[in-house]
Amino acid sequence: MTGPADRDPGDRSDDAPKSLRPLPTQSQVDSLRALRQDFSRLIMHHRFVIDELLTKISILREESTQAHSYNPIEHISSRVKSPRSLLEKVHRRGLPLDIDAVREKITDIAGIRITCTFIADTYHVLELLTAQDDIRVVEIKDYIAHPKPNGYRSLHAILEVPVFLRGGPVPVTCEVQIRTIAMDFWASLEHKIQYKFNGDVPDRLIDELTEAADASDQLDRRMEQLHSEVHSGDPDVDSGEEFDEEALRMLWDLSRRER
Repeated sequence: MTGPADRDPGDRSDDAPKSLRPLPTQSQVDSLRALRQDFSRLIMHHRFVIDELLTKISILREESTQAHSYNPIEHISSRVKSPRSLLEKVHRRGLPLDIDAVREKITDIAGIRITCTFIADTYHVLELLTAQDDIRVVEIKDYIAHPKPNGYRSLHAILEVPVFLRGGPVPVTCEVQIRTIAMDFWASLEHKIQYKFNGDVPDRLIDELTEAADASDQLDRRMEQLHSEVHSGDPDVDSGEEFDEEALRMLWDLSRRER
């Protein structure tokens, strides 16, 4: 054991009183300021990609409602990692404090979760979203067709979308999760249990969670079957817009004029 007198005078360990710690050099301050600006800009870009994708999703949602009198999307939520959360992930993965490396290796800085009514809706929404010309699919993981061992089900898509800035378009990635209401409820419960037990969940609860996931999947498929039977043969609605008498008269006059 060594005491204060035995310690190397050059020792600058973190346990030294704050008043005795050396002040950062101007070069270190400048470097830290530059890193902060870089990470702030990176997070800002991911806020922008959230805005871009939410606009696209909202348009698809409204168009489906107007054209087919059916909305496949129940809920939409989004989040962007906080600076602390992002830096913690950089540290866990052993990444350098290099913005290009962080941008490439961490693809869930921005995240959107879409909750759909039925299983078929999850695939339909993903298909509509990825069919857009300015969206590049980086990766898709189908945990609905191939659930995780614990029963987790969801569609995960890493999408790259151009964000238009003053200097031109910048490609930014976003993780989009698409799941049913039942899948979302199960995932929320599983997350709370994992948090409560700090990841060390008792085997009994793991087994029950897996059984609950299977029951959730059966419920999803049964409800989808009932929906299909009830609405089989329903006509599509071409528009939800209101046409009052004046609008109908104008439409009639214009149609006759073109004959």
